[in-house]
Amino acid sequence: MLVKAYAKVNLSLDVVGKRKDGYHLLKMIMQNIDLYDVLKIDEVKTGIHICCNNRYIPCDRRNLVYKAAKLFIDKYNIENGVSINIDKKIPVSAGLAGGSADAAAVLKAMRNIYTPEVSDGQLSELALNIGSDVPYCIIGGTALCEGIGEKVTPLTPFRGHILILIKPPFGVSTAEVYKSLDISKIKRHPDTQILIDAVNKSELVMLSKNMKNVLENVTLKKYPVLRKIKADLVNLGALGSVMSGSGPSIFAFFDDMVKAQKCYDNMRTRYKEVFITRTI
Repeated sequence: MLVKAYAKVNLSLDVVGKRKDGYHLLKMIMQNIDLYDVLKIDEVKTGIHICCNNRYIPCDRRNLVYKAAKLFIDKYNIENGVSINIDKKIPVSAGLAGGSADAAAVLKAMRNIYTPEVSDGQLSELALNIGSDVPYCIIGGTALCEGIGEKVTPLTPFRGHILILIKPPFGVSTAEVYKSLDISKIKRHPDTQILIDAVNKSELVMLSKNMKNVLENVTLKKYPVLRKIKADLVNLGALGSVMSGSGPSIFAFFDDMVKAQKCYDNMRTRYKEVFITRTI
């Protein structure tokens, strides 16, 4: 079985509190884009076998794909195993939920193979044990995500909008970013309702002008080059730019493919991982 695992970007990301166990409470709008990994998933007699075309990706118990397969096998008492080949296209440690998307793709594929009666809701509950982005990746599309990621509310699809995505030549630790975040020092939070209204009306300009990610307070301070990328994108015709997740990827929306192509060509002279894609 061949499946696609789509990357996500954050149209907004707000931290609204912190639980006693240390987990941050989030309120964010997530959006799939047409950038994806391809996974080949096959039933085998026993074990969990993973291979990947990216040598930096572990193919053992550290991989979220392995954790997803093991969790599913244990939960539903599956006697057979699974073989998973990952053709990696989504940048790693980029704030794009590449690992979470792969894990969700495995859960959905194994459901189709072994237990088709399991609902998306049941699968999402299982997915939360793997990571906070995985429940969203089960649902996909355009969604409001709250809590620690377990509450996913689908929104009006915001598909077909052009964006440029840039992944700088370094990764960011999500755990370290949240550890460094001081909620009391966040001066400006996203206006989530304005963004939801923009999504409902497919108002690209309104959405682009109101995108906000509070984790920029940490990541942009540590990596000033990200501020320059954001400014360069706007100077090259973007309607607005913002960081995705904990970073370091920066993306920007365009209302015209010609402008987007010119921006892409310009940024490709400076950065290796530059993508021109669309929301889906």
